[in-house]
Amino acid sequence: MPFAYYDRLSPDRKAIYRRSDAIVELALPPGVAPGRSVAAIRARLAAGDSRGLATACQTLCDELTAGYRVPRLAIRVLARRPSDDYGELHGLYEPGERGTRARITVWMRTAARVQVVAFRSFLRTVAHELCHHLDYELFALEETFHTEGFYKRESGLASALFAAEAAASSPAA
Repeated sequence: MPFAYYDRLSPDRKAIYRRSDAIVELALPPGVAPGRSVAAIRARLAAGDSRGLATACQTLCDELTAGYRVPRLAIRVLARRPSDDYGELHGLYEPGERGTRARITVWMRTAARVQVVAFRSFLRTVAHELCHHLDYELFALEETFHTEGFYKRESGLASALFAAEAAASSPAA
């Protein structure tokens, strides 16, 4: 079932929306085991270390984009989330233009209380923004929409990342 804004889209954009909505699964790329990178994100976030967190996020995104065989992107981690009357901005994806790399921006502290963001929320935001990149680069969509399919892909990727961290920290790993 399309979201309410679907009715305001042009016929061409509705077709893109429907293609996006039909893609409901996104597993980790074969051979990619990002558990240690996810654990590094957890540790750097808990320490409030923005530089180390940016490095850990970049490492994770580099592993995933290489595994999916799509162009790399740049990631930056900023301190306090911007906010307005509608709420806080968690992350932002900016497609690459004219030979520049696409970029993800995420914020590590809440706007109101300036507290470090919860790990699960932060990692889900990184996964969400990466899914926008994959819409363009892996699925060759001309635009990236928030569809039910998009949210299923995001959820699947985030769940796989959490599981990878758990597997990497198990005694048998």
